[in-house]
Amino acid sequence: MIAMILAAGRGERLRPVTDETPKALVEVNGESLLERHLRSLAEAGADTVVINLGWLGEQIVERVGSGAQFGLQVVYSPEYDDVLETGGGIHRALPLLGPGPFWVVNADTYTEIRLPKLKLDDNKLGHLILVPTPGHKKNGDFELAEGLVRNVENPALTFSGIALYRPELFAGQEPGRFPLAPILREAADCDQLSGSLFEGVWEDAGTPERLAALNQE
Repeated sequence: MIAMILAAGRGERLRPVTDETPKALVEVNGESLLERHLRSLAEAGADTVVINLGWLGEQIVERVGSGAQFGLQVVYSPEYDDVLETGGGIHRALPLLGPGPFWVVNADTYTEIRLPKLKLDDNKLGHLILVPTPGHKKNGDFELAEGLVRNVENPALTFSGIALYRPELFAGQEPGRFPLAPILREAADCDQLSGSLFEGVWEDAGTPERLAALNQE
């Protein structure tokens, strides 16, 4: 199984914490978010993990290296001074991710989600794990209906940042910087996204206040 961890962002909302530390390496109870995700992916059966690199990416390489300590092969997709947003970053890494479905995990989340053993239906381009929308977020992202991700007004569910994608989801996209959300919304409108709901521990560690709260639990 191949997975990708999105770790290139500047982490503006987490400043000043991220002025000297990449957001993927901020720690909760003594363990960085990135290392927690790597450990979880290894437990789920991943053998190769691609990590995209941007702000202070050299610190990630120094900490993780080859990934051998996690029982993984870690491969890097450098972006550095030209961070490509979520969609562009995944698109750039496609040659490293292989021809089959691959998992993608946002580095700046703290969660107990365990990746399900999942086989995408032939007519699906992806599967999103959704969570109840947290109180700090004004609006959700999607709804679920009969196992399909739906675009609706006033959605109650939030995208966890963890999903399984087919490379074909990015067909027709040009290299460069672009967001992922419009691609997901188009796929949802075409009934090409399945989904599931996770109601356990999931937190966006994207601000100093939320990071501090996690470290107090």
